[in-house]
Amino acid sequence: MKLLIAVIQNEDEDALVQDLEDHNIGATRIGSSGGFLRASNVTLMIVVDDGQVEVVLDLLRKNCKRRTRHIHPLLPNLEARERFLSAIPVEVGGARVFVLPVERVEKID
Repeated sequence: MKLLIAVIQNEDEDALVQDLEDHNIGATRIGSSGGFLRASNVTLMIVVDDGQVEVVLDLLRKNCKRRTRHIHPLLPNLEARERFLSAIPVEVGGARVFVLPVERVEKID
């Protein structure tokens, strides 16, 4: 068994989770944030048999696309009127996936 920890954009979650459900693959959702933009995102924890890892990775590739966002940088050491610059394009999206071995899974009721 493997544990896939996938950090994805909020916009990609619904379609990905639906595709996972269509393949009878469950996922635990954790709200997260971080990175350059300090934007919220989603971390999915997915446990599958070794043979299903590529299926999950294919679903991630299908649903988690890169996109361009425009941000307005704020520079702290300038006068207030000079702080805001023109929007700059930043690539976001895709997914970061960590694949780890699972020694044991326990369900406690």
